[in-house]
Amino acid sequence: MAKRDFYDVLGVSKGASAEEIKKGYRKKAKELHPDRNSDNPEAEAQFKEANEAYEVLKDANKKAAYDRYGHAAFDGGMGGGPRAGGGHGGQGDFASAFSDVFEDLFGDFMGGQRGPGGGRRAARGSDLRYNLRISLEDAYTGLHKSITVPASATCEECNGSGAEGGAEPQSCPTCSGMGKVRAQQGFFTVERTCPTCSGAGQIVKNPCKACGGAGRVQKEKALSVNIPAGVETGTRIRLSGEGEAGLRGGPPGDLYIFIDVAEHDIFKRDGLDLFCRVPVSMVKAALGGEIEVPTIDGGRSRVKVPEGSQSGRQMRLRSKGMPALRGPGQGDMYIELAVETPVKLTSRQKELMREFDEASSGSNNPNASSFFDKVKSFWDSIKD
Repeated sequence: MAKRDFYDVLGVSKGASAEEIKKGYRKKAKELHPDRNSDNPEAEAQFKEANEAYEVLKDANKKAAYDRYGHAAFDGGMGGGPRAGGGHGGQGDFASAFSDVFEDLFGDFMGGQRGPGGGRRAARGSDLRYNLRISLEDAYTGLHKSITVPASATCEECNGSGAEGGAEPQSCPTCSGMGKVRAQQGFFTVERTCPTCSGAGQIVKNPCKACGGAGRVQKEKALSVNIPAGVETGTRIRLSGEGEAGLRGGPPGDLYIFIDVAEHDIFKRDGLDLFCRVPVSMVKAALGGEIEVPTIDGGRSRVKVPEGSQSGRQMRLRSKGMPALRGPGQGDMYIELAVETPVKLTSRQKELMREFDEASSGSNNPNASSFFDKVKSFWDSIKD
């Protein structure tokens, strides 16, 4: 029985594009697959017929021969079968044809991204990491920071093509742009990466001298980074498209900036809250009073010290902590008192301390009250 026209087999016109031919085969393969047509004895033969048609029409050279000579192009003397070393329309053809459709459907999930010609798509550039150390004050206010990042960038001489003068890469002659070659080994078809183009499907005959054919060069680029208020150590900021340039015109990767907030001399941070230890005189801790404490915004706040305060006592200043990175809200500031003990006393000061000790040893001592005044004077003399 005479063979049917391959275009009719796939249900496409003679002027169909490569993509239309692939869609036609995919539709027929799903429709005629033997597993879905167990009750149709003709389905298997029609399925093989569709495989045979696609094996020829998917290849530009074979398609051209078929358009010119028809089936005679593959019936001996006109260029051989559609694949060297294998019969036309056999099990190997099915594996070859179905492999293309499988890759088209699942290639992206398997890491085998391929371009319109069947070869691998231009490789995406790598992501970059940049560690940025800032002060706690900068984390409180936020800032704009200029940084210099060493990275690869698209070659300006060839516009990323890798070819001298910006010429387009050519289809690899070894794999016809597929990025892979097949060899028949008995019942199986073995497929491997094309050794000529390393799976790219394209070659550059005259590599660009500036980039050596890679399509990118190493250089430093200056970037302006917006650091929002409220960041903390470990916060990650993504700059889309600012990573490594892709190979031969591929899309660039991203730049990730990791924030490291330096330790502060006064403040300790815990989430949104700040903690600081403030020294207070022994007399002020005993008698009470007011002290001034620094705040992270550069100002000062007055805090009342209750009478009889001890070291370690904490007091809270509301909304004096760090701002929230996302959304409204601000933490608090906690002050911990550290009562100071005077050192390097003069003879007179030591005498006053002894008198104070004697006066305060009994609650009924009538001199106790007057000695508080003496101690205050003593403390003032130390400060002066």
